[in-house]
Amino acid sequence: MSMPSDTPKTSSYQPPSIAGNAEALSPRQREWVGVAEELGRTRFAPRAALHDREASFPMENFDDLRQAGLLALCVPEANGGLDGDFASYALVVAELGRHCGATALSFNMHASACMGAGFIADALDMSAAQRREHERHRAEHFEHIVRDGKLYAQPFSEGGAAAAGKAAWSTLAQKVDGGYIINGRKIFASLSGSADFYGVLCTLDKPGATQRDTLYLAVPADAPGLSIAGEWDPLGMRGTVSRNLLLHDVFVPDGARLLPEGLYHQASKRYPYMFATLSPTYMGIAQAAFDFTVMYLRAELPGMTPVKRRMYPTKQAAVAEMRIKLEQTRALFLQSVREARFDPDEGARQRLYAAHFTVMENANAICTLALRTCGGQAMLRSLPLERLYRDSRCGSLMLPWTAELCMDRLGRECLYDDAERDEFIE
Repeated sequence: MSMPSDTPKTSSYQPPSIAGNAEALSPRQREWVGVAEELGRTRFAPRAALHDREASFPMENFDDLRQAGLLALCVPEANGGLDGDFASYALVVAELGRHCGATALSFNMHASACMGAGFIADALDMSAAQRREHERHRAEHFEHIVRDGKLYAQPFSEGGAAAAGKAAWSTLAQKVDGGYIINGRKIFASLSGSADFYGVLCTLDKPGATQRDTLYLAVPADAPGLSIAGEWDPLGMRGTVSRNLLLHDVFVPDGARLLPEGLYHQASKRYPYMFATLSPTYMGIAQAAFDFTVMYLRAELPGMTPVKRRMYPTKQAAVAEMRIKLEQTRALFLQSVREARFDPDEGARQRLYAAHFTVMENANAICTLALRTCGGQAMLRSLPLERLYRDSRCGSLMLPWTAELCMDRLGRECLYDDAERDEFIE
């Protein structure tokens, strides 16, 4: 892995490790998180304000990630990748999120495609024929990433119930000789116009199709019939450039399958962690807001007037409250990502809901406390806290697990067994 050149630190403040205890990391995790920290601090953070202001995709950040080898983080070792597991992915993305939320959230889309075709697929029940076919297909896609540095996206939102896991996708794929013809529309398609492939979730077009008939197909960015439309001028996460993806009679070959037909549904039921890949970004944003507040009150931010504000009891109490909330969030986040496994028991699945909800809500709560504590100057766009606040507010709104859906799932699963229903009496 190549490393960027170092630059001097401007503060004596040493922020807590994103992993809580750096000694808990494996040597490989320590290396990967270290690369993410170095890139984030020296390259991504200085670029973040411009991409936020312009709502432009940080392509140069992905050039850096490509050069450092991190685009292959979740590609299996047998296919030339780094063989990172879910916990490793989460730690790296949380570190990226400390420096540029849009880069971290976009990288999530790419890594999620690698995880789906990689270690998630490895644990699914397949026939021998399906397994052979999948190995052949994914070898081609992983070669695009490892050899050619290609970038994959994962658009799934459609503005309906499908992205929440409550209906079949309205984007349809008709089986034809040698492949599929896709028709549909995806909204909030991160990396739109920047990805090389779009991992599109769609429904096999047949009578009575359900979620069990979900297909996961990699559509090349230059495929005839694929276009990008709509404006992108949102509150936060502006650098993800998540415009609409339109698919009109788009043909892809059988080799476009990132999972065999029908296997996405099995993955969604057996590995719910695949729906919580957004939260590491917001864990990083929460840490960044705390770091900013400490450096601001210590007058150690680059370019700021050297007037310390840390001597006031109200500021000290607020920082203590932020640190407690940060450590509570980190503890639940780390417990959940480190116990990620297939077929989690009831307790682990419910902790996952709780962790995802807590990260998404507390990221914004910590940013809100930071703004109140630092005061009016912290609202200026010349400082990163204003961007962190806007970015943090977006997390709870994002499918497939919004804050509301986490509450709904958690409450129901605490009170009901899978097959239980109530008879309502008026």
